[in-house]
Amino acid sequence: MEIYFTKLHGNGNDFILINELQGTVIPDDMKPVFARLYCDRRYGIGADGVLFLSGSATSLFKMRLFQPDESEAEMCGNGIRCLGRYIYDANLAKDFCTVETPAGEITMEMKGTGEGGFSAVVSMPTPRFDRADIPAEGEGEYKESIADYEVYAVSVGVPHAVVFVDEIAHIPLDEVAPIIRRHHSFPEGANVNFVEIAGENELRIRTFERGIEGETLSCGTGATASAAVAHHLAEQGMAAMAPIGTTVEVHTPGGPLTIYLDEETKMEGPAVSVFTGVITF
Repeated sequence: MEIYFTKLHGNGNDFILINELQGTVIPDDMKPVFARLYCDRRYGIGADGVLFLSGSATSLFKMRLFQPDESEAEMCGNGIRCLGRYIYDANLAKDFCTVETPAGEITMEMKGTGEGGFSAVVSMPTPRFDRADIPAEGEGEYKESIADYEVYAVSVGVPHAVVFVDEIAHIPLDEVAPIIRRHHSFPEGANVNFVEIAGENELRIRTFERGIEGETLSCGTGATASAAVAHHLAEQGMAAMAPIGTTVEVHTPGGPLTIYLDEETKMEGPAVSVFTGVITF
């Protein structure tokens, strides 16, 4: 048996993509285990998740994402750009496509950027500030463990916690983030973003991702959530910060993303195809 795959990344957030447009390659009940085995960076291919591209009854394509802990994510900003890169390179669609995800239909504008480059503008789920605990003030062990932090909750198809700090470089991410990620106010868990205001319309972030259970080089939904919260606070006069408008440059450890917060919420960034391969049994 042979399984063909493509390895891609969006600002260092990397994925294995399996094309199932012609039929199921990995049975649905095996997809979680497949992700756990092949995302392993020592014994597998190595990735932050496995993307499955298939047909859709409602959109041009469908995307499912399984993570190393065997969970399925609702949406992934870097992942969907990688899916777009594969679609673009394979001539399955040019310029524009729609993708069904568990978080709803996503539209994507795609373009080559010269010398083999690629960029996509992705319509993101509208940020929801519908949580009673914004800011999500902790109690008990939670408050004692993160006493110096104020946590804001927002959903962009995926639940996120956003924490503003003076300097992200000095945050003990692996110690603090898991406490927030598993706090009872996030019944499905949350990705945790530590955010530094870098200047006018400019943020720096580090993200601890659920499902990966560690820091990733970039998180597209995290960048969107962080920009949305920063803009919301600036509009409300709730935080002393540089002006954060409707176009925000977000610097992740793996590279920049541009977030647009106009009538529609959009994310723009690159995606790179790294290599193709075959798993042989």
